[in-house]
Amino acid sequence: MTEVATVRRSRITPEREAELYAAVLDLLREVGYDALTMDAVAARTRSSKATLYRQWGGKAELVVRAMRAQKPGVISDIDTGSLRGDLHGLISQDDCVMEENAALMRALAMAVHMNEDLRRAFKDLLVEPEVAEFQAIVRRAIERGEVRADNPALDYMVHMLVGAFATRTMIDERPPTREFLISYIDAVVLPALGVSPR
Repeated sequence: MTEVATVRRSRITPEREAELYAAVLDLLREVGYDALTMDAVAARTRSSKATLYRQWGGKAELVVRAMRAQKPGVISDIDTGSLRGDLHGLISQDDCVMEENAALMRALAMAVHMNEDLRRAFKDLLVEPEVAEFQAIVRRAIERGEVRADNPALDYMVHMLVGAFATRTMIDERPPTREFLISYIDAVVLPALGVSPR
């Protein structure tokens, strides 16, 4: 699948690709996944629908690749020398960007459960690569002796972090902020791993 996607996507310049992805995310925030159409993307970006299908195969892959492209850097590149520093480094986006990301996740939440193509693209192109990158941070913490390899909370780190982001809007009726997520890491995640938040 990756080889096919690479061949398909090779004809668009990085600048044009970035423009297309920005337009897709804007449309997603405006109308949600179900109402977003390739016709609308083509009109918004002044592209032909045939070009969009040739490059991305369909709406699900286009949307997920747009979401992946807007993420800053590679998670596994974060290496501050401590687990606390690395986890805080994950929360590098400012509050406005996190609010936009929360809006995107709301736009996709139901669609991911209802649409098999989107669920598969979301898992294959976004979730699994990011979890694999995140595991590099965890491995380094174990190698440094900060966390015991048999700590049962290790299996739930991703769930804890994603859960904090996802439930903030539902419970507090406001998007997550950098301050909230950092305090959550210090109060919940690090103690569960046996790491001092100081």
